[in-house]
Parts: sequence; structure tokens; C-alpha cells
Amino acid sequence: MAKGYEPKKLLVEGQEDLRVIPELIEKNGIRWGDKKREAIVSIQDCEGYENIDANLISTELQASGLTNLGVIIDADEDLPARWISIRNACLSSIPDIPEEISETGLIHITKNGIKFGIWIMPDNQMRGMLETFLAYIIRNDGETIWQYAQEVAKEAKNKGASFKDSYLDKAKIYTWLAWQEEPGRQLHQAIKYEILNPQHPKAQTFVTWFKTLYEL
Repeated sequence: MAKGYEPKKLLVEGQEDLRVIPELIEKNGIRWGDKKREAIVSIQDCEGYENIDANLISTELQASGLTNLGVIIDADEDLPARWISIRNACLSSIPDIPEEISETGLIHITKNGIKFGIWIMPDNQMRGMLETFLAYIIRNDGETIWQYAQEVAKEAKNKGASFKDSYLDKAKIYTWLAWQEEPGRQLHQAIKYEILNPQHPKAQTFVTWFKTLYEL
């Protein structure tokens, strides 16, 4: 699509989301297209949750030609607080936004007819982040190593590993990825090469939300 005309747009917290989501959608049967010019959905890396605020949402909703807008954020340690925060950021632009988010994500038609959606990683129900969601789709034959990777990451933290407590889920999955046939794949590569299972039943609720939001 031409620069400046982005009818379908997605706001995300960071680069990992920007890389992972197109791979996940492609592996579920929808061609994403060129990431910069012909993508089915334009993704914006907001460089942190704190930048997905009322001003940004208002500006995006007023963009010329916009038809569909999605927001994907992490629950982190307190999902109810994160939902209240993102809902409050939307209220001035979407005064009739629902008071709750369901486990299938939020999809809401604004008064201007824009299809607006929110997904809170991992599943709109629990604490966590993108990496928590990806841990859900580890293949069954990888479960034994996954259990051990979780134990090792926790033990490393107990022995003085310097990652923040809130990054434990990141440490777990990267530990697991380090033990695969080709160690050290990035998260999007783990989906692209199907080290993770992009068709896993636990991924399908998100995929359905995405396809419904963007009418794919």
C-alpha cells in the first residue's frame, strides 16, 4: 500500500511483536505480503506500552482512510490494571468501549464505523507477555525439555542471574530455544521454521481474533 494510506493498522509494544505476528498469521494460511509496502496490515512499533496512550489512539482513529485498528499489548504482572489503563486511554475517543475484555479479545465498532480491537498477551485472562503466549504453542514433543528449561531459568535467577523478575518468561523460552537443533533462533524464526507450532489450538483464539478484526 502507498505510504500514508493505511486502512488496516496494528499498534504493538515492540520489535518482537512486529516480527512474530506476521509469521504467525502467514503460518495460518494468510499471505502477509511485503512487510513495508504491500502488507495486509501495517504494524507500528510503539517502542513501549507507555507510548500507546490516549493521544496516539485518538490520532490513529482520525487517520484518513482508516477502517480497522488493533492494539496488542502485554498484561505483564497485573492484567486487570493493564486493561483499566488501556481502556482509559481509549475512552476519550471511544466512549462506549466495553467495560470488560473477554478471553477472545475485544472487537468493537466505533461511532465512526471503524473496527477497533484489543488483545492483551498472553490470553486476555492471565499475567504474562508475548513470550508467555509463545510458550503455549510449544510442540508436545518439546514439553520435557520445556519443563527442564523452566527449572533451569528459575535456578539461574536464584543463583544471581541479573534479568528482572518480570522477564522470567523471556528467560524460560530463550533457554528452551537454545537447546533446539539449531540453537539460538529468534522468536519469529521459531514460528517460521515451526520449532513452535503455529497451528497449535492455543494459538487459534488469537488467530481468529486477528482475522475477524481485519476481515481476512
